[in-house]
Amino acid sequence: MSGRVQSIQVGQVRPLQVGGRKLMSAIGKQSVSGTVAVGTLGLAGDEQADPSVHGGLSKAVYALPVQHVAWWQAQRQTRGVTLFDETLPPGFLGENLSLQDLDEGVVFIGDTLHFADLVLRVTEPRQPCGKFNAVMGYDQAGRDMVQSGRCGFYLAVDKPGTLSAGETFLIQPGERLTSVADALRQKSWKHLR
Repeated sequence: MSGRVQSIQVGQVRPLQVGGRKLMSAIGKQSVSGTVAVGTLGLAGDEQADPSVHGGLSKAVYALPVQHVAWWQAQRQTRGVTLFDETLPPGFLGENLSLQDLDEGVVFIGDTLHFADLVLRVTEPRQPCGKFNAVMGYDQAGRDMVQSGRCGFYLAVDKPGTLSAGETFLIQPGERLTSVADALRQKSWKHLR
């Protein structure tokens, strides 16, 4: 199985309004061009506001299948968050990597993505949070993420290197015990009750 990086995004910590409170967040990422260095803690120039939840060795990079963006746009439009046919920019959902040709049902915890000089390992699905709801503009966005399975996944950096938009990768299967979609359902069951 293979895939391609459509775009790469990084973000800096800045204020975000969540439920009337001002919190710090780096959820809104911006596309970068050229080659980006990727170290054990993630992409050069990328920040995380709360390392206990995002970032660190096991959540160094967040990847999202690009086909999910149109679905998220439709959810925002259905709920009246936007009145126009708005196109969400890459990185809007907090993703570092926008990936083509795969989804959470075919990617398993422990699979590795092999690039020319970089190896990333799938560690877990993204869990929704209040900051995600705030950015999406409606309170049920986290629930929609879990129920739809359109969550993306976190990656650890097994072999640091560099990465550019347009690069292809091969997926080397891990143990193939739990798909990202199944892991999301297992982790989120208590959260939804």
